[in-house]
Amino acid sequence: MSLDARPLAVFLMGPTASGKTALACELADRFPLGLVSVDSALVYRGLDIGAAKPDAATLARYPHALIDIRDPAQPYSAAEFCDDALAVMREITARGRVPLLVGGTGLYFRALQHGLSELPEADPVIRARLTDEAARIGWPAMHARLERLDPAAAARIGPNDAQRLQRALEVIELSGRPLSELQRGGHGEVFPWRVLKLALLPTDRRPLHARIARRFDAMLADGFLDEVRVLRERGDLHADLPAIRAVGYRQGWEYLAGQGNAVDFRDRAIFATRQLAKRQITWLRAELDARVFDPELAPPLVQATEAARLFLGTAH
Repeated sequence: MSLDARPLAVFLMGPTASGKTALACELADRFPLGLVSVDSALVYRGLDIGAAKPDAATLARYPHALIDIRDPAQPYSAAEFCDDALAVMREITARGRVPLLVGGTGLYFRALQHGLSELPEADPVIRARLTDEAARIGWPAMHARLERLDPAAAARIGPNDAQRLQRALEVIELSGRPLSELQRGGHGEVFPWRVLKLALLPTDRRPLHARIARRFDAMLADGFLDEVRVLRERGDLHADLPAIRAVGYRQGWEYLAGQGNAVDFRDRAIFATRQLAKRQITWLRAELDARVFDPELAPPLVQATEAARLFLGTAH
């Protein structure tokens, strides 16, 4: 049997507020790692407090690639992430270190390792019809339809995420196949790195929910609404941009536009974050080749360190 001579990489995955960044930094203290962010909000400059971006002191000690690489006015795609991540991983490997990719954006991880399948081009007629239908019955009803047609896609798309719901339903009409099935198609090529997957996956979500609420209250105390206000005052940003649709920012944007009161804004933002965590957990449960640690049962550092030591073949 031939040996797998590919260079090594580590994927550290988990839902929001599960402790991924802290664990990544602790592992970087123990192994020759280069950290790479896998987060669709952290790519944007100015999305700091609400995106739980590592602070300046943390980033100075533990630099993360692919943070603050895009202006919020410029959408960033999974395909662009793949190009950027592969370039960074090659550079880290060339320096004799091991890329550790850490984050919660499952689509980015999947696209990087398995590739993006060819999806049908957008059809303006179908899109207009779906938009009109949603105006009549509401996006939650459209989400219920998607649950019947493509349960896997519905599990990771929120009931009010109009853009992604519309695209998923459009793809089904155009191709006759579920979006989740097409996205599994990938490029069929062997990924250039041999990967150890570590997943922080809580069995009981109640402690995670409580931590999400505490973290959001801390964000508010740290000036999160002021951060959103600065984004609004730029004048070139709008609610349909991916950066502004990020969890917390969408709710803050709507609140500053006069929708609801402060209590309603807080509740909606926390609920949206919990729904994000639910979708992330659903995706992680399908990652059958991951080493899973429940951060609510015991701190994962000891087990993660042992898994990394065995994989990297070091004597730390």
